[in-house]
Amino acid sequence: MRALCGLAFCAAIAACSPAEEAPKGRVIDCALAGSMKFLPDCFVEDSRVGERRFLTVRHKDGAFRRFEMVDDGRGVVAADGADPATADWSSEGVLEVSVGNDTYRFPARMKADAPQS
Repeated sequence: MRALCGLAFCAAIAACSPAEEAPKGRVIDCALAGSMKFLPDCFVEDSRVGERRFLTVRHKDGAFRRFEMVDDGRGVVAADGADPATADWSSEGVLEVSVGNDTYRFPARMKADAPQS
């Protein structure tokens, strides 16, 4: 009987533990925690709240950042947190966005009237 109770207890604990789940979304390159090396380790999902458009970038370790898409040439701005986002357009059509020690590369198209960096 004790063995059965112990087994039931282990099964109950296992049922409460969340399974490791890979982030969902499109893969993008990112350089995290001050790294200079970009790897395809981040995942981005699009969402809308009313007329506002957001990108949520998830790291493999569970951390995430949210950006609001803007139409003023900047591309995105930080939607959460205290750190501002800085964005630079490359000639290859990549929007490189930095927040704190993290940098993300979003494939994007620059508006014709957007300021060049």
